[in-house]
Amino acid sequence: MGTDADRTWIIERAKGLGFDLCGVVRAERFPELRQFEEWLERGYAGEMKYLEDPRRANPELVMQDLRNVIVCALNYNTAHPYSTEAAASATTQGSLQGWMSRYAWGDDYHEVMWGKLNALAEALKEKFPEPFTTRAYADTGPVAERVFAKYAGLGWLGKNTLLLNEKHGSWLFLGVIFTSLDLPPSLGPAEGPPADLCGNCRQCLDACPTDALIEPYVLDARRCISYLTIELRSSIPEEFREAIGWHVYGCDICQDVCPYNCQAPVTTLEKFQPRQKDNEKSLIRPSLEWLAAMGQAEFRETFRNSAVKRTKWAGLVRNACVAIGNVGGGAGGPDRARILELLKGLKESKVTTIAESADWALRRIQQTHE
Repeated sequence: MGTDADRTWIIERAKGLGFDLCGVVRAERFPELRQFEEWLERGYAGEMKYLEDPRRANPELVMQDLRNVIVCALNYNTAHPYSTEAAASATTQGSLQGWMSRYAWGDDYHEVMWGKLNALAEALKEKFPEPFTTRAYADTGPVAERVFAKYAGLGWLGKNTLLLNEKHGSWLFLGVIFTSLDLPPSLGPAEGPPADLCGNCRQCLDACPTDALIEPYVLDARRCISYLTIELRSSIPEEFREAIGWHVYGCDICQDVCPYNCQAPVTTLEKFQPRQKDNEKSLIRPSLEWLAAMGQAEFRETFRNSAVKRTKWAGLVRNACVAIGNVGGGAGGPDRARILELLKGLKESKVTTIAESADWALRRIQQTHE
């Protein structure tokens, strides 16, 4: 069995590779993993069938001879206003802008995390001579990273269901290395995971526009703006469209209002800084007209090595139409005429979700001016 010094070496090596937090935990079926099956049975996963993979609830099925999980966290917070602050500014300016989730502004976090995790796995092979296996996941496999992070001592699971760290808040990408290495865990036998410091606060629940946090610590993904704008392939249900507001890819609201994110540190990692070719094609408050008019070739070029590609071209244009319907009512003069013509063209799209969303947006804007 490895020693405490071995574990310390791993944690320090992870931080040397740029990770902000690292911990080691036994690969056990923790209570949250057992509760996951009930969450699925309630239908809260919506169309995310990949979550039904039995390995997600039972880590022993992921890898033979699995003993430990090394959990790493990487800060992606950048020095730009939160969506709740930026929304007020956009409304005042009356411009047709949308919002993309903070984690999608820079390079694809899967690739960034994957590179660092593989580098750590290679360092393990150099450090430990005995034969062992590793398998790294960066939000790419049947793994509940947040649960392992909690029991590795990295934080607690907040009422918004995300991992919260008292110092770093929740702006954290999580990655894991499953390994057959026998290592002492970060938390000793007498230690429990970090205390839940959410207390009586319910700002995340109260701020969610679609009431996706149906109770503390329980998310109905079918109502979540991130699910609706990224994972859902069909049309967005009309009951949620107005509440989606200007969001075109993901949502940060439950994190933006969290008190632990008020003073969250800012990353210096260049790969997570916003891609900003020019003001019109910035991913921070992007032009909705630009996104709605974007063709498939431009989509592939713009979002190469970007997490945004997950929503696919049709999904992004669909989302842009809905956002225009929500914020386009204030457009006047040539802007309004141009937007109406764009929507009329999209209404004729052969892609049903785009055509239907454009029609909805047209009706919304026309009703505003009646």
